[in-house]
Amino acid sequence: MTDTGLLQSVRMTLKESQKKFLRGLGHQLKPTLIIADAGLTEAVLREFETTIAHHELIKVRVRAGDRKNRDAVIADLCKQGAALLITRIGNVALVYRKNEDKPTIRLPR
Repeated sequence: MTDTGLLQSVRMTLKESQKKFLRGLGHQLKPTLIIADAGLTEAVLREFETTIAHHELIKVRVRAGDRKNRDAVIADLCKQGAALLITRIGNVALVYRKNEDKPTIRLPR
């Protein structure tokens, strides 16, 4: 992703109707990335970049001890990956980042 595309992704905000649309798409997804006790390692971040660039919308399972740790790991992942947290239920987060080069998901206005 280009630097400009990364900056646009960081600044991107979604309307509630768009988040609802993405939650509907995410319902059928299986977690494609699992973050275990080691947390956000370089390997996990590389895998996240590859996966989110290809799919735009992914589920991430976080196996952290308690809620605060899970929330911190998810927030850090979204910040470092320039992605948006759509929803989190238990230890599974639905994360979105638009691919500026080849968008695959067309959001409603």
